[in-house]
Amino acid sequence: MKVKGFLTIKNLLILAAVVAVYFVVQILRNYNILNGYNEIMLAMICINVMLASGLNLITGFTGQFSLGHSAFMAIGAYICGIILIWMPSDIGFFMGLILGACGATVMGFIIGVPTLRLKGDYLAIATLGMGEIIRVIIINMEITNGAAGLSGIPKMSNWFWLYLFAVVTVVLVNNFIRSSYGRACISIREDEIAAEASGINSTMYKIAAFAIGAFFAGLAGGLYASYFYILKPDLSSFLRSVDMLIIVVSGGLGSLTGSIVAAVVLTFIMTALQSVSAYRMIIYAVILILLMRFRPRGLMGTVEINDLLSNIKFPGRSPGRGKS
Repeated sequence: MKVKGFLTIKNLLILAAVVAVYFVVQILRNYNILNGYNEIMLAMICINVMLASGLNLITGFTGQFSLGHSAFMAIGAYICGIILIWMPSDIGFFMGLILGACGATVMGFIIGVPTLRLKGDYLAIATLGMGEIIRVIIINMEITNGAAGLSGIPKMSNWFWLYLFAVVTVVLVNNFIRSSYGRACISIREDEIAAEASGINSTMYKIAAFAIGAFFAGLAGGLYASYFYILKPDLSSFLRSVDMLIIVVSGGLGSLTGSIVAAVVLTFIMTALQSVSAYRMIIYAVILILLMRFRPRGLMGTVEINDLLSNIKFPGRSPGRGKS
């Protein structure tokens, strides 16, 4: 049943749920029901949703196995952090977010041009090396304070900005996937030779997806820097890239809804297990092994929330054509 234009009942339900989540959390914050621990977990959920959405575009929808996504987050975080230290104001905050995201995009393009001509394991090794190069550069630069990292970054992010940017990221990535450019990326994932035979410039689309994913990683990094106000060079480490990849794989390659669900579940698990840090990685690994054993395609597979809502019988729907 279509209301007007894109305002279908399914979209209205999704919009209502998104707005409801924001106001429920805001009410809990206003009445001090949420403590600092809960707010940190909510911040990490929003940041991980942004990172997973961008990485899913690269790995899940375009089929390019990247192991250096954390490098783009680190670039955005350090650029935003440095600008905020120089200019601790709202203008500095937005300038830092924009320049950090653009810096990550430019780096994604520069790195993507030579590396995305590779395939399979070679691409994974190249992106892994890229992440380590960025980490070493950060350690040896004076402006980033070297191995000691940046501290004293003004805290400008809050629940409103984190949630808003997370929602905008999901909406923009979803719109890209549903566009002709996104369909071209999916065709490259399914069969790159057939896609090129159909006239699709696979290298161009892979670089575009890589740059867009880097943009959202840089944006997430800027929000991270302005919320936690301390940055370390290990932000660009291999383990952080693996954490992002695990979220995408656990949620389902090719499912934005799965990335959101996995970001929420795994962030909660990772945060909850910090109290047993000696066994955290063991418990975390066991959970992932069980997930891959019983849900090898991830929590959602390739299913999106729209697919689930399509099975609901809304009042007034015609049984024949499914529209009123």
